[in-house]
Amino acid sequence: MSRDPGRASLQPTRVPPPATPGTSGLATLAVAVVVVAALYLAREVFIPLVLAVLLSFVLTPVVNLLRRFHLGRVPSVIAAVLLALGIILSIGGVIGLQVADLAKNLPEYQTTVQRKVAGLQEGMLGRANELIHRFNRQVSEASNQAAATDTPVAQSGGQTPKPVLVKVQEPDPSPIVLAEKVLGPIVSPLTTVGIVLVVVIFILMQREDLRDRLIRLFGSSDLHRTTMAMDDAAGRLGTFFLAQLGMNAAFGVIVGIGLWFIGVPSPILWGVFSALMRFVPYIGALISGVFPVALAAAADPGWSMAIWAAALFLIAEPLFGQVVEPLLYGHSTGLSPFAVIVSTLFWGFLWGPIGLILATPFTVCLVVLGRHVERLEFLDVLLGDRPPLTPVENFYQRMLAGDPDEAQEQAELLLKERSLSSYYDEVALKALQLAANDYQRGVLETEQLDTIRQLTQSLVREFAKRPDEVPEVAGTDKAGAEASLAEKEHPKNEDVPGQAPEPAMRPAVWQGEAPVMCIAGRGPLDEAASSMLAQLLGKHGLGARVVPHEAVSRDNVRTLDVTGVAMVCISYLDISGNPAHLRYLLQRLQEKVPGKPILVGLWPAEDAILTDQALRRQVGADYYVISLRQAVETCLEALHKEMAPAMPSRIAR
Repeated sequence: MSRDPGRASLQPTRVPPPATPGTSGLATLAVAVVVVAALYLAREVFIPLVLAVLLSFVLTPVVNLLRRFHLGRVPSVIAAVLLALGIILSIGGVIGLQVADLAKNLPEYQTTVQRKVAGLQEGMLGRANELIHRFNRQVSEASNQAAATDTPVAQSGGQTPKPVLVKVQEPDPSPIVLAEKVLGPIVSPLTTVGIVLVVVIFILMQREDLRDRLIRLFGSSDLHRTTMAMDDAAGRLGTFFLAQLGMNAAFGVIVGIGLWFIGVPSPILWGVFSALMRFVPYIGALISGVFPVALAAAADPGWSMAIWAAALFLIAEPLFGQVVEPLLYGHSTGLSPFAVIVSTLFWGFLWGPIGLILATPFTVCLVVLGRHVERLEFLDVLLGDRPPLTPVENFYQRMLAGDPDEAQEQAELLLKERSLSSYYDEVALKALQLAANDYQRGVLETEQLDTIRQLTQSLVREFAKRPDEVPEVAGTDKAGAEASLAEKEHPKNEDVPGQAPEPAMRPAVWQGEAPVMCIAGRGPLDEAASSMLAQLLGKHGLGARVVPHEAVSRDNVRTLDVTGVAMVCISYLDISGNPAHLRYLLQRLQEKVPGKPILVGLWPAEDAILTDQALRRQVGADYYVISLRQAVETCLEALHKEMAPAMPSRIAR
């Protein structure tokens, strides 16, 4: 069967699938494996260096402050390091004293716990414990009987030989071994602290020189990008560490004071422990509350102390995590919650407890690299908190997936910070352009295109009652991140058009229910764009009706109902570089509605007809616009021209 040549010309051309990646991906994977192995095997070397770098971020503001008081670089650095050393030794001494005091009272706490357990055993727990013991006894008797039947009878009268007791006598430890056992746990941390402080001194004294060497090593060919990356990393890490250090210290102080009022033993120890554990994301603070609550249960004959201690942690942690932290430094780290969890597990596996504390700053560095190094962009996509898809791409993807509800949810979030006309122009229309381009390239099936058209029109109907106005209060939730990204990609234009005069004040031709006729172009999605335009015109006081492209074809234009039409608007997402069909369409319309202004909306703003004045005159439209907002303003301007012919037009013809 022969094919229709007219239809064949409209079929999209197929394009070959993208080529598979070469060996660069495998090379990157191999490098990543080698780096991870090196980090694990050489952790004894890397951990002090990393701690020194992070401590230098904390001490840099102190050094800068001291230098403002006209102290030299060397005295400022030494004073800052001595201050840090004094704080570390003070905290260590307080922890030691608190642990020693706690150890002296352990027998008393053990007695209290035994009394509470005995009291619990007298109730339902006791009966449950009795059932468990009875079950264990029955299992043990059955096992002994089975073992007795399987054991062979011993020779020589059936009596088994008695075992011989052997006692191993170890020699007394030598002074060297004794000193190693006593001083070993103390020397290792002190050695690490000493190495960290020495490295910190050199980093603070040669900070600018180290920065210049890193620029020379990694980015001398692009100083701007390298400087921006280093400033971004230093700013994020410095802000994050100072804010988190202050927040955790305040949390530890509040916990310590609260436990002191409650009466929990060693409150300073648990305050310091809570401050340190809070560096572990999400679960650190809750884990730190287990030990003081358990100690409160052991120290108090009743349960009131344990209940108050648990309430302290259950109130303080959500208050700090959900209220104070967002107000203090918000999303300064730039990490997604999923990235924080994964990085905590990964670095905890590599470096143990130190890795749990260093997980977040390490991931921050990786995200910064991903944002400034093109080949590492996948790190920003996987670990960063920025939306992986722009609002335009998200709209298109949701329509492809047949999920208009999520597209509407995203639209509701964006509409908290922008008007409806801005959302249609900057998100919906551009998403329809992506779909039209994919259809032209042959990667979008006809069924998918029909689905996108139907879902888009249903979404437009959902906004029928929403006014086109600028929100008074900008959103501060999830919409903030998505809306800010949308503003970077497509700046908001919140110059919302005005309202049309009352029908009684208009000329007779503009007093009908639908004085504007919105005609869809011949593209598959132009009717959806016309529906958006008609809806916006209605919201600004001008009734409009949508006419499909088939109704203005050569055969059907004669029967087109143009009663009450004062202006015609034609919408095109794509005119395929050949405006001949548009010129003929305008000729037919000018014959059908003579003297009525005709507006052509070309939503791809880069089309040649918008810049070529000769081509525009050849086509013959009265107005050309590139946005729905501008189309509404032009229609209002045409109405005002009819009302006052002497009024100068603000729209270039």
